[in-house]
Amino acid sequence: MPHLSLAALAAFSALAGCGSQDKPSEPPAAQAAAPINYGSSQPAATKPFKVTPVATFDNPWALAFLPDQTMLVTEKPGSLWLVKADGAKTQVGNVPRVHFEGQGGLLFVAAAPAFAQNRQVYLTYSEPGEGGDGLALARATLDTSGAQPALANVEVLWRQLPRGKGGQFGGYIAFSPDGRYLFLASGERQRFTPAQDPDQALGKILRLTLDGKPAPGNPGAGKVGAATIGVIDPPENTGSAAKAVARKVTLDAPNLTPAETWSTGHRNPYGLAFDTHGRLWETEMGPQGGDELNLIEPGRNYGWPVVSYGKNYDDTPIASPKGNAKFQEPALYWNPIIAPAGLTFYAGQMFPEWRDSAFVGGLASTALIRIAFDGIVPREAERWDMGNRIRAVMAGPDGALWVLEDGSDGRLLRLTSKRAG
Repeated sequence: MPHLSLAALAAFSALAGCGSQDKPSEPPAAQAAAPINYGSSQPAATKPFKVTPVATFDNPWALAFLPDQTMLVTEKPGSLWLVKADGAKTQVGNVPRVHFEGQGGLLFVAAAPAFAQNRQVYLTYSEPGEGGDGLALARATLDTSGAQPALANVEVLWRQLPRGKGGQFGGYIAFSPDGRYLFLASGERQRFTPAQDPDQALGKILRLTLDGKPAPGNPGAGKVGAATIGVIDPPENTGSAAKAVARKVTLDAPNLTPAETWSTGHRNPYGLAFDTHGRLWETEMGPQGGDELNLIEPGRNYGWPVVSYGKNYDDTPIASPKGNAKFQEPALYWNPIIAPAGLTFYAGQMFPEWRDSAFVGGLASTALIRIAFDGIVPREAERWDMGNRIRAVMAGPDGALWVLEDGSDGRLLRLTSKRAG
């Protein structure tokens, strides 16, 4: 994992006050208390659900439910599958070309809010091109009329430019509750400073129209950034003498990032979902420690790489966000890490005691975590050791929880109530 020297971090910290966004109309929401660290929480002795393996995949990354309760499942190497509830799999053709390496590949999949009428789906992936990879957002029509399902009318709606090296693409999608807008989580690609640069999409949560354009009402609506932007490439190695490389890149078109940005200062967003009250939440991987659950609000700056409850991988410290009014603190955090992956809110009937809870998968923690809420204050309520790295979790229309394991033989699991028989 790349990291920077203390001198480089000090230089980066100086950028924090460089106007990442217009000031929000209201001051940051007051916290009733400092966020609680749940990093040392222990798994429960028993599980209140039974686990049924459904299918196996090669490095699965995300799943999405369609109105008929079939699923779409992505595999990082570049395959998309149509999956029935009994595990029967059919590969979907005409998927965009991806670069599968490290954290890159075919990432998120989501059914459009009006899928029942237009059969459109959205995909995110690491798109190869000149200079390296970049996060891409594409939209296509799922055609199941032929012998093999396929994507038709594939259109790239948004690209992270310029391309380059580094992982941590983000790529999670959430649609606004009214179905009019798309929120896209864009990771900072292990480049640190772009998360605080208003002219770069890295380290941001973007709010777009369903066609991939800047959404009206964003904090920077109507603004465009400089055509020439600074780029920080990650170090070539992880040694203590590793240094980032700074360069200038001229874009081929006006930079719309300020008009797209909803929130800034994110490291590696690995979960994005609206709760049952219409509030947007995000899970975020920290550095060495400091994984976060954040309540995402427009115009807020969440602090990376200037502040964190973790530290860098070379053990150099990062300033704490505690008491720093410039940055929004996490709602809760984990140190030691859980390596969160996936976020879903439960509103089903199978587990009535879990309604309005959030569920988070854990990679490093090999756990499934339930988060309960006291108003808007979250707390880790339960944790279960799943025995494997958990890549994604979704609440299904059948009331069950559906979980994807990570890895070359990652399983799709259906979690059902023991009371259901």
